[in-house]
Amino acid sequence: MFQALLLTQQDKKTVATLSQLDELELPSGDVTVRVEYSSLNFKDALAVTGRGAIIKKWPLVPGIDLAGVVERSDDPAWKPGDRVVVNGWGLGETHWGGFAQRARLSSQWLLRLPEAYTTRQAMAIGTAGYTAALCVMALQRHGIKPGDGELLVTGATGGVGSVAVTLLASLGYAVTASTGRPQEADYLKALGATQIIDRATLASPGKPLQTERWAGVVDALGSHTLVNACAATRFNGAIAACGLAQGADFPGTVMPFILRGVTLYGINCVFVDNAKRAEAWHLLAQHLDGATLERMTVEIGLSEAIAKSSALLDGQLRGRTVVDVNR
Repeated sequence: MFQALLLTQQDKKTVATLSQLDELELPSGDVTVRVEYSSLNFKDALAVTGRGAIIKKWPLVPGIDLAGVVERSDDPAWKPGDRVVVNGWGLGETHWGGFAQRARLSSQWLLRLPEAYTTRQAMAIGTAGYTAALCVMALQRHGIKPGDGELLVTGATGGVGSVAVTLLASLGYAVTASTGRPQEADYLKALGATQIIDRATLASPGKPLQTERWAGVVDALGSHTLVNACAATRFNGAIAACGLAQGADFPGTVMPFILRGVTLYGINCVFVDNAKRAEAWHLLAQHLDGATLERMTVEIGLSEAIAKSSALLDGQLRGRTVVDVNR
């Protein structure tokens, strides 16, 4: 038997229950992992609360990421005792995820945990931090270099934003952090932000072309914020878009793209080949140390995940929230 957070559907409403399950109930897979930690991401909160159409198969254990130790494996590439991290691949959407003490997975989804991190630290990074790394890599591939100008990070106190600010600052970029929580200015400056702006300056409709300011952008909000970020991006600049916390709409024009040559990169973190995943985790290991991680991390037990999901969606949490599935 093992403990898990199980989501069921009753009268078309999501019901989240802390349950005791038998390993025989686990889905198919050639590797069984003893989960030590997961993390609470925006998508997890949408799933647990039922505020978003995340779940594709019922009943389901949520949790789009996990870190733990291999218990059993039918794949010779993995042995009992191997430390692993898993992000995406449908976890918490179509396949039982990390909000449980056991997970049965495809061996193709596993990534070896970098030596630099414990399983707890890996989930302090979690899918949000891994996504931030993919965003930073997209801006680097575009050719944006430190010294090219300001880089904007929206939703900066969130999980993606906090890690993006840290990575970019560590790499030598000048980072401007956008937040609706001015009381968190010291927190963001400690992560490396050089300037803080109010998210309200970006959240409402603006001109299709605005004064050129940003050399690059990491955006986790979408909607008017993303449109305004594009409108103020410099000639041949780039935006890495990875979220929709403000909205899934894009109420803008093509002007920044055809008149300034701005590039908009869409960042999908779910289906990414393992080579690129390893590159992202290497970037994190090089530029995000344990002490900085701890400053942006709070830990909860699995029993607290239901309440904290609502708090995350209501903008009451900052940084990263690690879930200890064993308490």
